Amino acid sequence: MTKKVIIATRNQGKAKEFQNMFAPHGYEVQTLLDMPQIDDVEETGTTFEENAILKAETVAKELGVLVIADDSGLAIDALEGRPGVYSARYAGEEKNDEANMDKVLAELKDVPGGERNARFHCVLAIAGPHMETRTVNGTCEGQILQERRGSNGFGYDPIFFIPSLGRSMAELTQEEKSRISHRGNALEKLRPMIKDFD
Repeated sequence: MTKKVIIATRNQGKAKEFQNMFAPHGYEVQTLLDMPQIDDVEETGTTFEENAILKAETVAKELGVLVIADDSGLAIDALEGRPGVYSARYAGEEKNDEANMDKVLAELKDVPGGERNARFHCVLAIAGPHMETRTVNGTCEGQILQERRGSNGFGYDPIFFIPSLGRSMAELTQEEKSRISHRGNALEKLRPMIKDFD
């Protein structure tokens, strides 16, 4: 029997990543894209962890099933950790990947290569009926490029360079990205917990 896991996201890029990660373990992934009746959860937290817990618990309560929620974003040292929790809407209320990248590149235009360190950060929260909510987190270190490179991925992937691979996140295959990404790292920590709920 196929096991089902609900991911509290409407982001198609994230949904695809979770499907690729869970499919080999016999899970069918459903997201809020499959559930138009569920309202978006307002992200009122000031940290990735607060927002992930808020999303997971709200949707789990509404559906009465096990739910995983992710809150993630980009933290740039030269920008004192921005865009951080505001990564998805950095350039304005409407989520716009291109505008967000443009804003980051503009803010870093006078920052030299050696001072463009950044990391992707991801917190996954797992919540469900009759259980205590748990969280795991993962990071991926890199640098911000001067311009976009690659056409895979989503969000800030085209301007996020991984020195150890010599490529941007958007130049990686989905499999390569899953192995090294912040979300992939967090999911590795989450996997043993999921077995507890089978």
